[in-house]
Amino acid sequence: MRFKGKVVLVTGSAQGIGKEIALSFAREGADVVISDINLERAAATSREIEALGNKSMAVELNVADFAKVEEAINKILDKFAKVDILVNNAGITKDNLMLRMGDADWDAVINVNLKGTFNCTKAVSRPMMKQRYGKIVNIASIIGIIGNAGQANYSASKAGIIALTKTTAKEFSSRNINVNAVAPGFIQTEMTAKLSEEVKQKMLELIPMNKLGLPLDVANVCLFLASDEANYITGQTIVVDGGMVMA
Repeated sequence: MRFKGKVVLVTGSAQGIGKEIALSFAREGADVVISDINLERAAATSREIEALGNKSMAVELNVADFAKVEEAINKILDKFAKVDILVNNAGITKDNLMLRMGDADWDAVINVNLKGTFNCTKAVSRPMMKQRYGKIVNIASIIGIIGNAGQANYSASKAGIIALTKTTAKEFSSRNINVNAVAPGFIQTEMTAKLSEEVKQKMLELIPMNKLGLPLDVANVCLFLASDEANYITGQTIVVDGGMVMA
């Protein structure tokens, strides 16, 4: 039970990869806060955490709104008195070619993915600095490393997260706060399940391991980076993509 006694906040964790990350921390003994823009789904995931014997709470949260983020962090501190680990997982996509992409779609993705990561990191930094301990894991993407046609907003947001990870790691390291990022490749989710077999096959041709990753593959790296085993690792981005990107 690597995280017994730790309080973990995972944003965008009502479903998908975020939910698997949250459940994985709970299986390792952590008390987990489920935050999501969909409170009903967040509450359902929170009940799953409690069924494992852990404390949990669900928080409705739009990470793009700093005032709402601060309000949520204060609620968490009121209940748990601390936040030991933050996983910035909340994210959206609004894909289109650059020439067809409107300002609203650009702004929405940047605000949730990049500004949301900034907002949550800023909000937890003060209590983490006060306790002189913290682990922050940001969910980036291989698209932030290699780019992708039709995803100018998404790729920019994820590249920004990688740069933000490095800067905050440098700023927070003297306070015993580690900041790292995970960059998933193609992972089996509800979204990929809806793709045609032709599209899936083209994806597999890009992956040396010839298979999609699982949400648990991403969660396992998050657990490592948040654990004591990674105490001397900060400012890094670990790619989880089956070998698709080899720099």
